[in-house]
Order: sequence, then structure tokens, then C-alpha cells
Amino acid sequence: MKSTSHHDERIAKMTFASVYPHYVTKIEKKGRTKEELHLVIEWLTGFDEDRIQKLIEEKATFEEFFQQAKLNTNADMITGVICGYRVEEIENTLTQQVRYLDKLVDELAKGRKMEKILRI
Repeated sequence: MKSTSHHDERIAKMTFASVYPHYVTKIEKKGRTKEELHLVIEWLTGFDEDRIQKLIEEKATFEEFFQQAKLNTNADMITGVICGYRVEEIENTLTQQVRYLDKLVDELAKGRKMEKILRI
């Protein structure tokens, strides 16, 4: 993906807390649970529920969020299109990591089985 530095900077400065409620709304509208969302976030980042809550309270930017994350070694298995971009072709590492999370949330909302989402 050829992204502009402006686009990458905008994503880096966006807070996880500002996006999290949208994730919850999206998955709950499709009959999934917040617990399932947290499982997906934990798989990708290593953050448990308490840590997720603390990052929300701290209003951590996505840059700070992913600096603290221990990205799952299978994260590169996340492929496909999100927001019009193929995630495996995104050049900026942080933007790619944010889009990984977006893709996992999309898969959850679309009713994909948890084993598939977690690349088990």
C-alpha cells in the first residue's frame, strides 16, 4: 500500500479509546460479545482485559498501544482487504498493525469462527 505520511501520522495519533467503542458496537450488532473482542485483542497484542482497560483510561494513541504490544508471531497470517487496502501490502508497520486489528474485528463481526480468526 502506498500510503501518505499524513495518513500514517493520523493513525498513529488516534487514540485506542476513541476507536474501541466502535469495535464494540460493530461486533455486538452482529451478535458477538465484548469477551470475544477482548480475546481477539489479546491474541494479537498480548494485552489482557485489565491492560486493555488501562490503555483506554490512559487514552493511549495507537502508536503507544502497539509500542507496548507483544505482537502475535502469527500476525503476518492476517491477510485480505480492509478499508480498501490489502493488509499484507501495507508498508508502514504501525498502520499495518492497526489494520490487522481492524481486520480481526471485521472477521469477528462477520461471524467467522474463533479458531479461524485466531489462526489456530
